[in-house]
Amino acid sequence: MSMENKNCSHEHQGVRGLPDTVAFSPDGRALRILDQTKLPGETVYLDLTEPGEIYEAIKSLRVRGAPAIGVAAAIGLYCAALRFGETDTDRFIAKLRETADYLNSSRPTAVNLSWALNTMTEAVDPALSVEDNLARLRAKAEELRDADIAACRAIGEYGLTLLCDGAGILTHCNAGHLATTRYGTALAPIHVGRERGMNFRVFCDETRPLLQGARLSAYELCANGVNTTVICDNMASQVMKNGWIDAVIVGADRIAANGDTANKIGTSGLAILAKHYGIPFYVAAPYSTIDLSTKCGDDIVIEQRSPDEVSELWYEKRMTPEGVSVYNPAFDVTPAEHITAFITDRGIVRPPYTEKLARLFGEV
Repeated sequence: MSMENKNCSHEHQGVRGLPDTVAFSPDGRALRILDQTKLPGETVYLDLTEPGEIYEAIKSLRVRGAPAIGVAAAIGLYCAALRFGETDTDRFIAKLRETADYLNSSRPTAVNLSWALNTMTEAVDPALSVEDNLARLRAKAEELRDADIAACRAIGEYGLTLLCDGAGILTHCNAGHLATTRYGTALAPIHVGRERGMNFRVFCDETRPLLQGARLSAYELCANGVNTTVICDNMASQVMKNGWIDAVIVGADRIAANGDTANKIGTSGLAILAKHYGIPFYVAAPYSTIDLSTKCGDDIVIEQRSPDEVSELWYEKRMTPEGVSVYNPAFDVTPAEHITAFITDRGIVRPPYTEKLARLFGEV
């Protein structure tokens, strides 16, 4: 794993002031990611080639956000396959699937990870040579990257129809440019609006315990000239009561067939508050985040993370008593009845969700 410090001028800039977060290295033989654990203080890129490095980068949130994880895994799987050293196609495919399974185990909740890896392994053909299959994998990884950019742009366009110039928007975690290949999901309407000269007032929940709102959403929004205010998670009710919020927009890591949605811990509470104050609550995600094989939220596996993230990560010294128990789920599930609409790359979806989400896949 190589590390490279750079400033925010990158060869593939998309959103103003922000570099691409997931890409091929210049020689096309490594996965290049922006290390988000270093933001906002440092801009550091990592070039990854080994499965263990890629697994660690996903697990430790060096790359994070469901769409970005999927694209990173696809590029990473191809780059790892370049180093298998296999000349027999059957053995090559077996090792590819073994590596994909390993990478898929890094984070269990985000469906884009398994979806992207399955798409990659399905791209190979036992009748072709290893060299030809590598070419297929490269093309498929590029296709997934480009599709993510197009999907996020479409989400931005659709989401913008729900917002007025000058609107107050509350968001949670980071579902922006940094969580995707470009533009983002929940923040895509804001970035697309900025391209058109629109202005918004955005309130970012800090998003304990990993502070993705304070560190990442605030970072990218400020870089794009957006009027941005960071609030503690427990201040959301007050800013809603003040009348400062016209819409809540969040991302998603997995959307069940009935519309129940897993997203960063704290999202379900925001949905309840928004419903109380009569504020629309939107979930922005590409259709690939919808998992029709998961019937409802009760079937979504919720990742449990280290107690150290709560007790020690952002403090100079430990802030909880030794021996105390810590409950640290990475996600919670927002019931479908609290969601006003889904903003997808295939359009805006309103209730009833079971039928309309399936329709996106042509299954009704």
